[in-house]
Amino acid sequence: MKIACVIPARYASTRLPGKPLADIAGKPMIQRVYEQVSKATVPDDVIVATDDQRVAEAVNTFGGTVVMTKADHLTGTDRLAEVAELRPDIDVIINVQGDEPLIEASLIDELSALFKDDSQLQMATVGAPLQEAEYGEPSAVKVVCNLKGYAMYFSRSLIPYPRNAFVNPPLKHIGIYAYTRDFLLEFARLAPTPAELTESLEQLRALENGVAIRVIKTDARFVGVDTPEDLAAVNEIFKAKEQS
Repeated sequence: MKIACVIPARYASTRLPGKPLADIAGKPMIQRVYEQVSKATVPDDVIVATDDQRVAEAVNTFGGTVVMTKADHLTGTDRLAEVAELRPDIDVIINVQGDEPLIEASLIDELSALFKDDSQLQMATVGAPLQEAEYGEPSAVKVVCNLKGYAMYFSRSLIPYPRNAFVNPPLKHIGIYAYTRDFLLEFARLAPTPAELTESLEQLRALENGVAIRVIKTDARFVGVDTPEDLAAVNEIFKAKEQS
């Protein structure tokens, strides 16, 4: 089984233009993400998927692997699917966002192992503890799992409604996805679904089509880079790590 990590990297960003090339302690962010992902031991390849020549040149400069994709993709999933079309040798694709320079390599290995152990699995993702301060934040996506560790629903609202105290609190969804290549290609062809359009959460398309999504749990807290403030915080984390 061949497993590849694919990092979609768009140059355009509303809140942080040129985000993949933003400096983090002396290296562009895309390099920081690539280096973190490369610490995983199970995947066979790490690939950056971009539509921007500046990002491609940066990846080539640090010796990474890059695939140029079309500029008109509406979602990162569509960009991943284009890579999947080009690489029929890959069996499983793990999608790591290009703004997660602190991604835990162990999570990538854990996701990879799921597919090696379960030939029926089509899709998996990650959940972390949800902080009480995040209960009312639409940007903190919540996921509720069944007793077998599969997602029942994702929502920007707090679920389930706590009429009584939580027995098992919902998890905060972490946007790391793993797919079999065949399912990724199928998923990209499926039309958007009602709950997906209502919540603006693409993963609901899989649930609404009856596809089981396995959720692994982590206690790790991630600092994704969406704003200049996030970038400053991540810079401080990397500077502290490199000085220790």
